Amino acid sequence: MNEEQYSRITDALVETGYIVMEHAFCSELIDKLYKVSQDESKYKQAGISSTKETHIDNTKRSDKTQWLDEDSGALSEYLAFAEGLREYLNRSLYLGLTYYESHFSIYDKGAYYEKHLDAFKGSSNRVVTTLLYLNEDWNEIDEGQLVLYDENDKEIHRVLPTGNTLLVFLSDKFPHEVLKTKKKRHSVAGWFRVDKR
Repeated sequence: MNEEQYSRITDALVETGYIVMEHAFCSELIDKLYKVSQDESKYKQAGISSTKETHIDNTKRSDKTQWLDEDSGALSEYLAFAEGLREYLNRSLYLGLTYYESHFSIYDKGAYYEKHLDAFKGSSNRVVTTLLYLNEDWNEIDEGQLVLYDENDKEIHRVLPTGNTLLVFLSDKFPHEVLKTKKKRHSVAGWFRVDKR
């Protein structure tokens, strides 16, 4: 990803608060990330957190996650993009973003995630959310869309999780949900934060 793309993301966050970018990366990186994401040995059932405590609640979300670390390969390449975007956002918008955290998400057939916010108003943690989809062979009939709502709970965008589509949005502004998927769905979710690790 280059400075022009960073600029597009930054401008969109100022103008509308979100952006959907198709063909965001080279297809080779998406292929590599997809292959890495298929090893399910380190995945755990995703939890819900409305306070400092995290707990499992399959009635609200049913995906599995695995946190990302540097690997001198595809993960490091993706995390380098995130670091470049963090620096660009800080330079351009003075957001004071301190770090980026991210994980792979797998939604098995029938999995979903109820409507939620990634950050609560006025909380000093997650500021900008990123979602990168990895399934290249996704179609409308496979469903599993992410639905983005405005602050009045009006639907504003449905994102089909087609491989190499990147969604970036302000974490405390847009409630969103993942609709039930009809086949296994792979993605990378991430958050730029302003707190300390």
